[in-house]
Amino acid sequence: MSGQPKVRVGRFHRDQACVKGFQIMKIVVLAAAGLLVSAAAAQTGRSVAEGARQAPDAGDPPFATPSVENYPKLIGWPEGRTPTAPNGWRVVRFAGDLDHPRQVLLLPNGDVLAAEARTALKPDTDPDRARAQALVGGYGFSANRITLLRDANRDGVAEQRFVLLDKLNQPFGMQYRDGRLYVAETDGVKSYAFQPGQTRVAGPGRTIVTLPEGGYNNHWTRNLLLSPDGRTLYVSVGSASNVGEYGMDEEKRRAAILAVDVASGRERLYASGLRNPVGMDWAPGSGVLWSAVNERDHLGDDVSPDYLVGVREGGFYGWPYSYYGKQDPRQANERRDLLATTLMPDVAVGAHSAALGIAFAKDRPAGATQAYVARHGSWNRSTLSGYDVQLVPFANGRPTGEPQPFLTGFVAPGGRDDQKRVYGRPVSVQTRDDGAVFVVDDAGNSIWMVRRS
Repeated sequence: MSGQPKVRVGRFHRDQACVKGFQIMKIVVLAAAGLLVSAAAAQTGRSVAEGARQAPDAGDPPFATPSVENYPKLIGWPEGRTPTAPNGWRVVRFAGDLDHPRQVLLLPNGDVLAAEARTALKPDTDPDRARAQALVGGYGFSANRITLLRDANRDGVAEQRFVLLDKLNQPFGMQYRDGRLYVAETDGVKSYAFQPGQTRVAGPGRTIVTLPEGGYNNHWTRNLLLSPDGRTLYVSVGSASNVGEYGMDEEKRRAAILAVDVASGRERLYASGLRNPVGMDWAPGSGVLWSAVNERDHLGDDVSPDYLVGVREGGFYGWPYSYYGKQDPRQANERRDLLATTLMPDVAVGAHSAALGIAFAKDRPAGATQAYVARHGSWNRSTLSGYDVQLVPFANGRPTGEPQPFLTGFVAPGGRDDQKRVYGRPVSVQTRDDGAVFVVDDAGNSIWMVRRS
């Protein structure tokens, strides 16, 4: 991809001699992409025409601002301080002193399982990036276990904990049904014989499917979602690269949601072109799988927004060739024909905000519910964005309004300016039938429970 600026702090660089020429090329590419978007709208209906009404401001072109690496400094939660919830809600630390929790599973008996794992440090990781990630808790020793948390007296604080499973390979997603616990590690999915109430899994796991392990940056996470009938496991697999720079052969079975038959292990590609579709949940009453998806880096502060999308089976969502119906200039001569069939996101939730978790409220009517979205927080913006949980109103299975703050206070005072200090980072979210919302804070080593006062 010669002739384009390459932007990065540390190992990446900007080829200044090419900037002026690239700006001219960029205008031509974006103009062509605009024509293709119009054609796509005519051909596919919802794919571009419907999604375009929620697309971000088209006035922000790629490379309008430099690409930066801007990691905050983690300072931890001061004694007595918690995240901030809206009036009428109370926040309690359900569990603290965990080792980088990433995802939780709420069991039928009230126990909570927490997957604890960190990003593995790769041999070729840039030292500056490794130090910055370490300061915010991203790199380091990985516990590689699942811990069971028990709140026996139901006061909102887990007073007991047990190591349910250990010696795993970066566990993340978990599901339970009919005496089987399903666990997604970075290289595959296993199931274990398990009954709620047990505090240790003794028997060996049965491999359901193997997966390509690791991935770009933090794309090692593999999330799980069971179909309502329990027959199919949906597995999210992030990309191996930012925008396909290693070739698309490296992206087979990646940047996708896979559908795996639980009984046989047979697999099909459910949806593709989803760069890192970590969060997944079913919209109540609609039978639609929704995902929170991380978009691409190094296009500038406000390009391209992470998003929520109601995923269509067989749908293609653009990565790495396009975003929100616009051609990525780094893929200017690649698969422009796909714009005509690319499906559009539904809700933009901010560029580089790292939307990693989504869960629908379970205590509201299916026709008027809401989704909670955990935004882990930016590292590729000049000012911090994310570091919160947002709420998106839904009616009849469709979003009806813009995202609004729900749980804030993860950024310390002054943290959005030059100090850039954070107490923690929300990475995933789960909900309970009584309306309680569980927010996993990996950098803060905590699980917060938010419930009505």
